[in-house]
Amino acid sequence: MDKLFEIRRDPVHGTEYIETSLTGHLLLEHPILNKGSAFTEAERREFGLTGLLPSGVSTLEVQLERIYGVYRSKTTDLERYMHLTALQDRNETAFYGLLSKHLAELMPIIYTPVVGAACQSYSRIYHRPRGVYIPYSQRHNIDEILANVGEADVQVIVVTDGERILGLGDLGIGGMGIPVGKLSLYTVCAGIHPSVTLPIVLDIGTNNRDLLDDPLYLGERHERIRGRDYDDFIEAFVAAVQRRFPKVLLQWEDFAKNNAARLLERYRNRLCTFNDDIQGTGAVTLAAALAAVAANRSTLGDQRIVLLGAGSAATGITSQLVTALQAEGLSEASARSRIWLVDSQGLVHSGRTDLEPFKREYARAVDETVNWQVSDRQSITLLDVVKHVHPTILIGTAAQPRAFDENVVREMARHTARPIIFPLSNPTSKCEGLPADMIAWSDGRALVATGSPFEDVIHGDRRIRIAQCNNAYIFPGVGLGVIAAQAQRVTDSMFVAAARALSEFSPARQNIEAPLLPGLQTIREVSRQVALAVAREAQRLGLAEPCTEEELSRRIAAHMWTPQYLAYRKPRRERSRLAG
Repeated sequence: MDKLFEIRRDPVHGTEYIETSLTGHLLLEHPILNKGSAFTEAERREFGLTGLLPSGVSTLEVQLERIYGVYRSKTTDLERYMHLTALQDRNETAFYGLLSKHLAELMPIIYTPVVGAACQSYSRIYHRPRGVYIPYSQRHNIDEILANVGEADVQVIVVTDGERILGLGDLGIGGMGIPVGKLSLYTVCAGIHPSVTLPIVLDIGTNNRDLLDDPLYLGERHERIRGRDYDDFIEAFVAAVQRRFPKVLLQWEDFAKNNAARLLERYRNRLCTFNDDIQGTGAVTLAAALAAVAANRSTLGDQRIVLLGAGSAATGITSQLVTALQAEGLSEASARSRIWLVDSQGLVHSGRTDLEPFKREYARAVDETVNWQVSDRQSITLLDVVKHVHPTILIGTAAQPRAFDENVVREMARHTARPIIFPLSNPTSKCEGLPADMIAWSDGRALVATGSPFEDVIHGDRRIRIAQCNNAYIFPGVGLGVIAAQAQRVTDSMFVAAARALSEFSPARQNIEAPLLPGLQTIREVSRQVALAVAREAQRLGLAEPCTEEELSRRIAAHMWTPQYLAYRKPRRERSRLAG
């Protein structure tokens, strides 16, 4: 048998089972296959496990009770993260079973915001390799490195170069925590089997002096490779991936803004790929905005939208907004006219000479501000913009803590009955504003969604739940839809389709006091519907072979793995040999 294991179905009983040749410690040390104390007595005899485990045979439920008890005994979030990753490294079925059972509690631990602290401490808490590390010094051996993955049927890769981890900046090889965390969400949210996922970090050095001076740092000890050398390295990586995994879905994650958009543009028509910081963030933000305007009995085309920040996230949000506005019948120019960008130098306008290509696309004509009462026309502040534009939607992606201050929020609330405010930067320390403040300063009228999780807000006699614009509502379902439909490419319109599917789950559509996005307990069904919408759009665009709705639903269901223990059998030829 070429692969270490196969999932098969019994032709008589119709039940699934796992076929593997691994025995003894090799079986116990394989995180996909290890069942720990749940191996039956018969399996222990057949696979050489007798005496290697305590005598008691546990069910998965009993194991999860034991594991969760130890988890709750941890006193810091970083300890909880380390406990969960250690579980993932020894028993993935139990890991995903625990996540599924306690998702709302555990998602902030395995991903934002705690994963940020874990990435910062990566080299100090490192205990076991996961995924693939491709250092610049091995740039001529990438094919060999990918071959070391073995015969795995890899369907999804998440890759980072570690330069812009969340709002924390350059963390070098510590960025590996992000692909690992993202792929965990692919599995728990959309059922993508962990054996077909592959996290990769491109180790091209770091400009973080603290890391370079740290004797425990595990990455290459030089400053980041730039320019042509960087581009050649990325090209060599993509070419090697195409040779090794020609049908894989490749997700770019946490690349610096000067690389993220241009790499996406360079490769989006060469392979099946997307950038979650750009397109996933854009889609989940669009979904929350669509839900908010629907709750307000309005349309997206009626909105005036101000974005603070002009990096990768803003690129994706503006792109998704424009695509959605055009779908409502607006021209591209009219759609763009609904959006104002504010960066670290103030309003993005045509009178500035420091604008990058993306900003030039959205620069307001400087003549628009000629009658504005501002103290510095070359640096028009966020408050200036709010005073004169009267936005109905305010979005923050700038990682500027408390940028949405009392003056900004109260000024916005003066001109709109239900201000829509999304402080999206994470981790929590980088958030543009606290939900409790947004709600208090708007006299309880603001519709708020955040990038990081926040507790409910008490305002008067109301308990207000805060929706998290979590990309996990989008990218796992997108991946599931792409895989199930065998789509050749990923497009912006597929993300708009995903956003519309997600927005239909919004509780605020029925009750404006309810959250803009659904609770995490619905995430599997959300991912399924997102996958259906994405697959349909891929077929509409001619990027996937057409099939009936029933067949599409069947394919999606077939790819949605549920963490449960299966019976184990040896390959038939081994069983026959032993019987003989």
